[in-house]
Amino acid sequence: MQLSLNDQSKFLRAPSIRQFSNRMKDIDDCVNLTIGQPDFTMPQVVKDAYINAINEDMTSYSHNKGLSETRQAVSKYFNNKYGFFYDEEEIIVTNGASEALDTALRSILNPGDEIIIPGPVYAGYIPLVETLGGVPIYIDTTTTDYKITSTAIEQHITPQTKAILLNYPTNPTGVTLSYDEVKAVADTLSKHEIFIISDEIYAENTFNGEHTSFAQFSALRDQLLLIGGLSKSHSATGIRIGFLIGPLYLIEKLTFMHAYNCICANVPAQVACIAALNEGLEAPQYMNEAYIERKNYLVSELEALGFELNAKPEGAFYIFPDISKFTTDDFDFCVKLLEEAHLAIVPGSSFTDYGKGHVRISYAYELDVLKEGMRRLKQFMTANYS
Repeated sequence: MQLSLNDQSKFLRAPSIRQFSNRMKDIDDCVNLTIGQPDFTMPQVVKDAYINAINEDMTSYSHNKGLSETRQAVSKYFNNKYGFFYDEEEIIVTNGASEALDTALRSILNPGDEIIIPGPVYAGYIPLVETLGGVPIYIDTTTTDYKITSTAIEQHITPQTKAILLNYPTNPTGVTLSYDEVKAVADTLSKHEIFIISDEIYAENTFNGEHTSFAQFSALRDQLLLIGGLSKSHSATGIRIGFLIGPLYLIEKLTFMHAYNCICANVPAQVACIAALNEGLEAPQYMNEAYIERKNYLVSELEALGFELNAKPEGAFYIFPDISKFTTDDFDFCVKLLEEAHLAIVPGSSFTDYGKGHVRISYAYELDVLKEGMRRLKQFMTANYS
């Protein structure tokens, strides 16, 4: 007997990264450049805080929003780093940035609501929107160096628009926005009564100068929900700490959605978060030094092989080369590459149709792994496309 799920479950499917993971399990010597998980260890000060919290029996529930001390640390961190201030009551500590996003979307979307999303985009966003009955409205950023523009926003806003979902630095392209570009978008969005969800999980992995947050523009204060976390900045993907930040009138309501979902975030991890934001501030810097070296290596190697880079990465740890001069089928390209060269990368079509004709390579891997990957890619290209 098989019972049926709700109608919205039809939108849930295995992502193409998972499909490649399933294929990889039978290849013993596979070089895997698919996953966006830093290869660094979590800073020792963060580990120690986590362990001490457990040893001190800090394993009970916290306030639904999180420990007061953790929210104060988040507030202080963003105020010191970016100059904007949110009170601890305007902050929810979540189980990763993913839960922050889920809480935000479930709280604001009604069936039929449109949400504007620049494409190509992280594939995990779309099922969340569609299972809520929301309608993704994509902005094609392939002609603007993967950057959203005020003109494009104006062209896509309709009476049904409920929100816009932004992600800079972005997965899968690694592109980000300058201060002037963020300001121009902020000026436009401030004129429209829509929610702005800004997923800035890669904020600390910005290579050229400081990241500019949409939260730095006070005109957006009543519309903006800011998402961040420790996963990328402190190589802490597994302890699941994220932040959901916004005006009090929204956060008070979103706290209920968060609470009914999980009650509160992992409490020892919340303690570790305090250490990360107070004592582990150097972590993103040494990681970024390695990412920049890896990025520069990949740019050189890919261009030498004839790949086109429509925009070079400025943050995160992904590169998104154009393969359309070789083939129009990016999925087939990646399957052949995996089967023949035992190298796994992600087809660009995984990131909506606007990613077609591209592939995503993660350089959250040490340089020796990347060099072996490029050696295999060169052999594959010589055998198939020379």
